[in-house]
Amino acid sequence: MPHLFPRPHGPSLSYHKIAGRSPAIVFLHGFHSDKDGQKPQYLAQFCKQHDLAFYAFDHSGHGQSEGNFEEGTIGQWRQDTCDMLDHVIQGPVIAVGSSMGGWMALLAALDRAEHIVGMVGIAAAPDFTTRLITPNASPEQHNLLKSQGYFLRPSAYGPPYPITQKLIEESQNHTVMKNPIELNIPTVLLHGMRDVDVPYTESIELAGKITGQDVEVILRKMGDHRLSEADDLTCLGQCLERMIQKINI
Repeated sequence: MPHLFPRPHGPSLSYHKIAGRSPAIVFLHGFHSDKDGQKPQYLAQFCKQHDLAFYAFDHSGHGQSEGNFEEGTIGQWRQDTCDMLDHVIQGPVIAVGSSMGGWMALLAALDRAEHIVGMVGIAAAPDFTTRLITPNASPEQHNLLKSQGYFLRPSAYGPPYPITQKLIEESQNHTVMKNPIELNIPTVLLHGMRDVDVPYTESIELAGKITGQDVEVILRKMGDHRLSEADDLTCLGQCLERMIQKINI
């Protein structure tokens, strides 16, 4: 059963926790996703096998957390992550972010540098609102944004979901890809070359933006956006094992 993190000034957040040693592995899910997919399930088992602490939580408006998805913003989800790091998650952290979670992991590493000792991006999508959604929206979708404030975006993984003008406009306060990203922690960026949602070139460009020297890009030739096949998950585990040895807490 998940735990609940109540907050006086925001929606309560649902999270999973496994006790263990440091560094804790924290999974940050993607846009319109949740904490209960194949990757966090794999990471939970990985942490049990290695006696590592593990956390995964649903951002507000996602999964079992409170809040309305269509009212969410990057700033709100950024605050969710900071609140979890400040009040729930103990000790040094390796942030593992999937898609939008990769953006959240980067922001967390900047906002809470004292906590984040390593980062893994899985099809990381920083600035996806302005780099991917807006440029690829059709003229009709742009018109709907202006006329009604949102459009419904088709999804290969379920029903269409709303993209709001508020989400896109507010996200510009949290962009990271316009300038060098001042990070100096071990970083691995995993990306599938068959990803049709976030091009793998995004991870290559992100690696170039990060100022630290210990940045690795791993391209999975047959991998899609989710990178949830058995071989992909094994690769993720191997990356974490190498990173933990480097950190040596």
